[in-house]
Parts: sequence; C-alpha cells; structure tokens
Amino acid sequence: MAETFSRGDAQYWPIYGSSNTTERNSPYASLIRLLRSHSPTSSQLFGFLALFISGGILLFLLGVTVTVVGIGFVVFLPLIIISSPVWIPVFIGVGGFLSVAGFLVGTLAVVSWAYRYFRGRHPVGSDQMDYARGRIYDTASHVKDYAREYGGYFHGRAKDAAPGA
Repeated sequence: MAETFSRGDAQYWPIYGSSNTTERNSPYASLIRLLRSHSPTSSQLFGFLALFISGGILLFLLGVTVTVVGIGFVVFLPLIIISSPVWIPVFIGVGGFLSVAGFLVGTLAVVSWAYRYFRGRHPVGSDQMDYARGRIYDTASHVKDYAREYGGYFHGRAKDAAPGA
C-alpha cells in the first residue's frame, strides 16, 4: 500500500486504513492530498531548522552584547566623567588630525592623477574622461549650430515685434 497512484501530472498518495474508492474520493482525502502536495521536502525542513537555530544563536549573542555594553557603560561612567577634561581635547585633536590627513591624501591623489593625465600616461579612468570631454564638445557644437541656424529667426521676430524701435 506504499505505492502512489498517478493520473496525468497529479500524484495521489494512498490513504492508509481505507479500502474502498468512495473514501478515497472524499473531501477529507482530497484535503490530505492537497496538504501532502504542498508540504516541504526534507532538505527544505533542514534548511528551516538551520535558519531557526542560527537565528536563535545570533539573537542570543545580540542580547549578550547589548547587556555587556550596558553594564560596561554603567561601570565605567564615573571614570569617563572624571577623565572627560582629558578625553574631549584628545578627541578633537585626533579628529582634526584625521580630517586634515584625509583631505591631504585626497588632494595628493587628485593632483597625481591630473599630472599623469596631462603628461599622457593614461591613468585609470582617463578613457572615461576623454569620452565625457568628447560628448561635452559635441553637445556644445550642436548647440552652437542650432543657435546659428535659428538665431536669425529670433532677430527677425524682434524687429517685427517693435517696428518703430
């Protein structure tokens, strides 16, 4: 009784304990067949199990981390308050130094790229720069041609608008 009965593309599983065909075609049997056809496979079940286990572990670690940070903040708050006159200038000095160093590195990178580009050494991105320059030049020449072509029309309309001027 472990075999399956197939009719076309649909697959019907046997209902155990039933012997006649009227019970096999009952609404209860069709509901069971529908549930079995939509049930997940064993690999999907193991995937969901792994998802729930890893999610639970990560949720536990998040709780531990938040708890430790909160307790550490409460324990070290007096030390932070007592030593704050030292920390504020240190943060401002380190932040200022890192900002100036970052801007200096960025400026040196831009100047180095521009130097290599104008010397003809083709740095990274120079082909895109040449393409953009060509597109801008083409657009400007089209606008200039358009203005020459239709510029006389506007001058002529201005004379018609004010004939006495």
